[in-house]
Amino acid sequence: MRTLSLQYQLSVKSWQQHLFAVELKVPEHNEATLTFALPSWIPGSYMIRDFAKSITEITFTHADTGAEITAQKIDKQTWEVATNGDGVIVDYVVYANDLSVRSAFINHEYAFINGTSAFLNVVEMSEVRCTLQIEKPAQSHWQAHTGMTPIALDSNPQYWAYESHNYAEFIDHPIFIGECETLSYEVDGVTFELVFSGSHQLDLARIAQDLKPICRHHMALFDHPQPVSRYVFMTLLAENGFGGLEHRNSTALLYPRHDLPRLGDNSQANKTDGYITFLSLCSHELFHTWHVKRIKPDVMVTPKLGEETYTNQLWIYEGFTSFYDDLTLARAKLIDGKKYLDIVAQNISRLLQNAGRYKQSVAQSSFDAWTKFYKQDASATNNIVSYYTKGGIIAFGLDLILRHRSNQTVSLDTVMKRLWEIYGRDECGTPDNVIATLCQQEFDIDVNDYLDSVVYGTDDVPLETWLDDIGVKLHTRSAVSAEDKGGYTDATEIRHQLGATCKPAATGLSVIQVFEGLAASKAGVMINDIILALNNQVVNQAKLQRLLDCASDTHVTLTLIRDGQIVNVALPVLQARQDRAYFTIENEEKFQQWLDH
Repeated sequence: MRTLSLQYQLSVKSWQQHLFAVELKVPEHNEATLTFALPSWIPGSYMIRDFAKSITEITFTHADTGAEITAQKIDKQTWEVATNGDGVIVDYVVYANDLSVRSAFINHEYAFINGTSAFLNVVEMSEVRCTLQIEKPAQSHWQAHTGMTPIALDSNPQYWAYESHNYAEFIDHPIFIGECETLSYEVDGVTFELVFSGSHQLDLARIAQDLKPICRHHMALFDHPQPVSRYVFMTLLAENGFGGLEHRNSTALLYPRHDLPRLGDNSQANKTDGYITFLSLCSHELFHTWHVKRIKPDVMVTPKLGEETYTNQLWIYEGFTSFYDDLTLARAKLIDGKKYLDIVAQNISRLLQNAGRYKQSVAQSSFDAWTKFYKQDASATNNIVSYYTKGGIIAFGLDLILRHRSNQTVSLDTVMKRLWEIYGRDECGTPDNVIATLCQQEFDIDVNDYLDSVVYGTDDVPLETWLDDIGVKLHTRSAVSAEDKGGYTDATEIRHQLGATCKPAATGLSVIQVFEGLAASKAGVMINDIILALNNQVVNQAKLQRLLDCASDTHVTLTLIRDGQIVNVALPVLQARQDRAYFTIENEEKFQQWLDH
């Protein structure tokens, strides 16, 4: 019996016009009608993106006769074709000009594409083997990289060729074609490949050396069951930009090229904040290989990619991963304990500035990710909470409470191992109450009170209750400047707070955020106002803060431009809120013992 396979071909049609060309060959089959559909979202990024809008041309032809076949478009991303079992060839063009990890992009250096943006699903043949041929471009130095399994094509050396078992696997491998720098290394039998776009003289050996203990930590945490034998860190370098998206044996990353170590850099012992963030991003996405790609919410086992798939569990998946991404750097000795605590303090500081944490629970934030989280506007800080940020703090608190209530015999590490063993190995999907149920049934620890309060309710995580167990104390202070992210500092705190985020304008400051309950909000300052002056003195960011700190009256006058009009408002002079967090280590031995498990 002949094994059916869908044959896809991908080529760069024009890098100048950002165009991919795709050909799909469907063999003879047993269906009278075939349905061709492109996903509207990509797993791991919970927003409808309508990828089909980027298909600029599409034709369907009979595989034997070459005659064009009429296709009926039945919705924004789906076509139906009457085939009577005959083979079909689909040719189409994809516009690729989204510099992100979620879609597709082409420039003079490289082409990048996710399968969800490029490859039509033949719905009736979703479980059929898929093969891909990538046409080698005219630029002879360009390379192709993907996590897909390569196959030999002796008959046609002009193509790189790959295969996947079915459509779901096929679209879970981002593809890079272009100029790049690469390096491979091995950790405990798994091959890791680094791919960085362009040619920038990066110190790949140093990056690999720093990533090795991260890889080793994650593999050990899950007791070394390897879901993959090969893993690709695929990084798109840009002047600006940030992002990461997990896949089954790879990740696509977007990162500023100048934040990474370069050859000849003599500061090997020191890591910049930008480089630490990159290592944390790699740690985060690699952790998802187990926790998201295998352990996953039950509704995400076979998600419907043409419409939203709702779950209130994202706090478990992105939150727990956000806890481990930075913690792993400290455990691996890539940063010290004080630096780790400063990073946690910055996350807490973001929450303390976020009035939305009292209006939306992280369970609700997970469910509403499709709209409220992924489509944030300037009012988001006042109305929503991040299931990443608060979820990470919840994970920290859960680790502490498990240790406390088990006399230090159970931790979040223990929970992660059991999640993998029960739900991850077979990818069976977790129910909404998985954490409470697992802690009760596996360890006889009741955490319902905690989860009801901080996950399904809107209470702050009471870290102070258990921090003494690990020799650490949490403090709050006022900001020292508008750029203050939190963490320990010796700088002088501000006295009075504007309560708005601004950026420089041609003259004065443009308001981009107004925080509920603070001075600017009480004065009626609005988003997009231009702050020209305080008490008739023209301001920039530093001068505005100096004048506020020196103010002795109960109110000062802000002069604004709003919609082409001059507006004066009375700004109350209020004591700066203590919304920046920092930690002190009270018992180094207890803290180090916690860090070391």
